[in-house]
Amino acid sequence: MSKTETSEEFQDKRAAFGAMVQSLRRAQKLTLKQVSEASGLALSTISKIENSNLSPTYDVMLKLAAGLDTDIVSILDGASAQVPKTSPTGRLSVSRRSELPRLEAANYIFEPIATQLKNRLIDATYATVTARDITEFSAPIRHGGEELVIVLSGAVELHSDLYEPVRLETGDSVYYDAAMAHAYVSVSEEDAVILNIVSGANMTQEFLNAKS
Repeated sequence: MSKTETSEEFQDKRAAFGAMVQSLRRAQKLTLKQVSEASGLALSTISKIENSNLSPTYDVMLKLAAGLDTDIVSILDGASAQVPKTSPTGRLSVSRRSELPRLEAANYIFEPIATQLKNRLIDATYATVTARDITEFSAPIRHGGEELVIVLSGAVELHSDLYEPVRLETGDSVYYDAAMAHAYVSVSEEDAVILNIVSGANMTQEFLNAKS
């Protein structure tokens, strides 16, 4: 919960998220047991989320998305799980920083951009890097596609399985094959903020593959 967010506002967000998950599940006529088996999450965990008794982590959101055969965007905005395979032309999405959803994970706080659009060719996300040491990660992430990261504030260190750690200051950027294992830690006094742009990957499924 952010410092400016009240307990009531936090509870409202949790209730809305649970309702979205339940709506998506029922739209596909799936039982809690079926979603549990498909996602690898305990049936009780899914039930608690739907009933606003549990705030899911980013990893759990990813597993839920896979279990519902959809993506995090659909869960966040409550859209139908049946997403058209083709996208119309001329789409446009304006994202106000103050209105972005916040997904708190163990080592990052994610704020995904353009969540209104489905079947995007790129995934763009603001990420606050809260990790301070690479040992805080149980394992680095690897997934399909290519990744561009721009440091917006502070400084980070990029750790990978192919290169020595790379320090990046505000304004610096790095582009790489995301199949290379990678993880970021903040090395500035304040938590660094990066813009993470990924193309050519099913981020939900690829992240789950990396965690399995």
